[in-house]
Amino acid sequence: MATSTKTSSSRPAKTAGKTANKAAPKAAPKAASKTAPKTALKKVAKPAVKATVKAASKPAVKKVAVKKPVVKAPAKATQPATRTFAKAAAKPATKPAVKSTRQAAAKTASPAASRKVPKPGKPPAIKWKPQKFVVTHLKDAEFKPGLRAYAHYRDLALDQATGGAVQAHVIRLIGPCDPKVVSLPHYHGVQFQMLYMLKGWMIGEYEGQGGPIKMEAGSCWIQPHGIRHTVLDYSDNCEMVEIILPAKFATVTY
Repeated sequence: MATSTKTSSSRPAKTAGKTANKAAPKAAPKAASKTAPKTALKKVAKPAVKATVKAASKPAVKKVAVKKPVVKAPAKATQPATRTFAKAAAKPATKPAVKSTRQAAAKTASPAASRKVPKPGKPPAIKWKPQKFVVTHLKDAEFKPGLRAYAHYRDLALDQATGGAVQAHVIRLIGPCDPKVVSLPHYHGVQFQMLYMLKGWMIGEYEGQGGPIKMEAGSCWIQPHGIRHTVLDYSDNCEMVEIILPAKFATVTY
């Protein structure tokens, strides 16, 4: 019984030793072979990569540095071009502006100078002649264009009855009133001028009267020799009677 126990315990010991001896030598060289070459390769590879990168980057930087003067040269060439263009553009812009203002001032000054109204002279003399009997009726009335383009006139034939000493007519103003045509300052060289509003209304300005005056149906007024006046507005059905001495007179519009 004792011998059987010894033999059974010694066999496993031998086998364990054999396996340990076999595993130990094999693992050591493998580990050495795997680690040693790897570290060597890493140390050699790193400086090689750095050297190539440095060598490749240095000439690239030098080439860019050579291109810098080429970029500066066109920039210098363009600066004087822009300055000369700015100067050339500035000179015509200022000079015509001055000329245009002077020309505009001259144009505005010339109408002002032409608006100098001549003073009315002496009223025309009236030569009285023997008068005649003359009558006109409304049913036979005829309105015709006359002194003003915006008015029609019905002649009452007083110039024929007085030998040219008196003129009388009914004035019918044509509406609507256009200030560009109607509102022109003027005066008449007369001995006597009277107006009587038959119907409608008219607004006018009269020299020395302090503002516009509205003449309505039934209004009567006298315009002395040379008084400056302007028609500002009137109604569509405006009619008035006008009596003037002499029959032929001068009208000055300014």
